[in-house]
Amino acid sequence: MQADIILTTLNSTYQHCSFGLRYLYANLGDYQNKTQILEFTIAREPRDIVEQILQYSPKIVGVSVYIWNAQESLEVVSILKRVAPQIKVVLGGPEVTHESDTQKICQIADLTVKGEADFLFRDLVQQYFENNMWPEGKFLSGALPEIKQIASPYPYYSDEDIKNRIVYVEISRGCPYRCEYCLSSLDKSVRTFDIDLFIADMQTLINRGCRQFKFIDRTFNLTPSVCTRILNFFLEQIDLGLFLHFEMVPDRLPQDIRDLIKKFPAGSLQFEIGIQTWNADVARNVSRRNDLVKVKENFAFLADETGVHTHADLIVGLPGENVESFGRGFDVLASLRPDEIQVGILKRLKGAPIARHDLQFQMVYQDNPPFQILSTKDVSYNEMQVMTRFSKYWDLYANSGNFKNFMKLVREIASVREDQSYFKEFFEFNAFLSKRFSQNFGIALANLVEAAYIYLTTVKNVDEEKARQVLIQDYCIDGKRDLPKFFKTSAQPTLKSAMSDEMKSNLPKRQQRHLQKAQETC
Repeated sequence: MQADIILTTLNSTYQHCSFGLRYLYANLGDYQNKTQILEFTIAREPRDIVEQILQYSPKIVGVSVYIWNAQESLEVVSILKRVAPQIKVVLGGPEVTHESDTQKICQIADLTVKGEADFLFRDLVQQYFENNMWPEGKFLSGALPEIKQIASPYPYYSDEDIKNRIVYVEISRGCPYRCEYCLSSLDKSVRTFDIDLFIADMQTLINRGCRQFKFIDRTFNLTPSVCTRILNFFLEQIDLGLFLHFEMVPDRLPQDIRDLIKKFPAGSLQFEIGIQTWNADVARNVSRRNDLVKVKENFAFLADETGVHTHADLIVGLPGENVESFGRGFDVLASLRPDEIQVGILKRLKGAPIARHDLQFQMVYQDNPPFQILSTKDVSYNEMQVMTRFSKYWDLYANSGNFKNFMKLVREIASVREDQSYFKEFFEFNAFLSKRFSQNFGIALANLVEAAYIYLTTVKNVDEEKARQVLIQDYCIDGKRDLPKFFKTSAQPTLKSAMSDEMKSNLPKRQQRHLQKAQETC
C-alpha cells in the first residue's frame, strides 16, 4: 500500500463519517490518486492508528481535529511525530482554528491550517510536491473559498457509508446570528452553494440508495426560497422512505414552508430547534435572539398540524442563569410538546465570544476536552453535577423513546403538584436515580425499567399493577418478549405499528420508537 497523502480523523462512533475529509479529497484535483482517506473512532488505540497510517508510507498526514477527538488526536500526532518525524503532519478543523498557539497538538504538528481548508490544503500539497516549498511558521490561513467553486464531496461517500452511516450534506455555510457560545457567531455572512448542482448531487445519492440525509446548515430555513426548493425536491420522492434532519431557526416558519412540511409523512422530517434559554436576560447576555411569541406559535403548529419530529435544545450553565430559571424555561418548552428536549451542558469552544463573561459570571470550565462548564456565579459545582446527571437520565428516559408511557405518567404526576412543574418532578426522579446508580452510563434497559418501577411504587405510591403495565408496554415497544424476572406473568402486551415496513426500515431507531404506539394486550 502506498499513498503520499493520508487524510484522517477520529469519529465519535462508526456511524459518523467525516464530511470535512471528503471536502479536502474532492478539491485535491490531480493529487486525489496519491491520497487515501482513513477514518477511525475515538475508541481505537492510538498506537494502532499510527501503525495503520505508516503502512501507506505517507509524506503528508492531514488530521481533522474536533472537540470530541482533541485528546485522542493529540496522542496520535504525538506518537506519529516521535516514530516518523520526517512525515509532515498538518492539522485542521474547528478545535485547532482558534487559540492555536496555546495548544500542545499545534506545537507538535508541522502546520495548522486555520479556517476553511478546501483550497488551502490543496495549494499546500501542490507547492510541496511540485516546488518542494513549505510555509514558514506553524500556522496557515487565508481568505474564505468562493463557495460555488468548491468541488462536491458527495461522490466520495462510499456504498458502505450510504448503507450504514450518517450522510452529511449542506446547502450553505455560515450563520447570520451572533450567539456567543457558538463558533458560527464568528461568521460574517451566509454563503450558499449552487442549488441546481446541489439537487443533482442529492438525486445521485438517492439513486445510489441513500435514504437518510443530515443537513448541517446552521439556519436551513433562513432563505425561504432555498428551503422550499429543497423540501419540494425531497417531497417528490418521499415515498422512498426518506428521513431528513434540519437545524431550523425557531421563530421563522413562513406560510409557504408550513404548507410544505404538512405534506411530509410522520417521522420523515426532524427539526433541531435551538432555544437554549427561555430567560430574556440570559439570552441578551449571549446575544441570542428569539421571538418567543413566534416560537410558541411555531411549536404549536408543528405539534398540532404536522408529523415533524422536533428536537429542541436547552443549555445549562449560560451566564446569568441559575437552576431555578433553567427549570422554568424547561417547563415552558415542555408545554410546547417537542418530541425531545436536549439538555446540553455548556462547553467553552475555542474562539467562542462567550469567554468575555468568564470574570463577571465566574465561569469555570474543565481544562481538558470537552471543556464543559464546572460552575458559575449562579450554579455551584454540586448543582452542575446534578444537572449533568439530569441531562443524562433525561436522555435515557425521555429522549430515547424507550419510556413513552412512563414519561406520560410522570407528566400526569407533575400536573397535580402544587407547582405543576414537570422539571421538578423529573428532578426528584433524577435524585433517586443518582443514589441508585453509581454511574449514569452503561445501564441496561432492564435496570432502568426496574428503577422506574421501584420509584413509582415506593416513592410516588402508584398502584403496583398500573406501574407494571405501563413499564411492560414501554419495555416491549421494540417487540421484546423476554420480560425481566420481576415482571414476568402469563400476560404480555402485543405491539402493532401504523408505519409501513419501508418507512420503519429507513427511519432511525430512536424516531421509530417515538412514533410507535404501545397497545394493550390482545
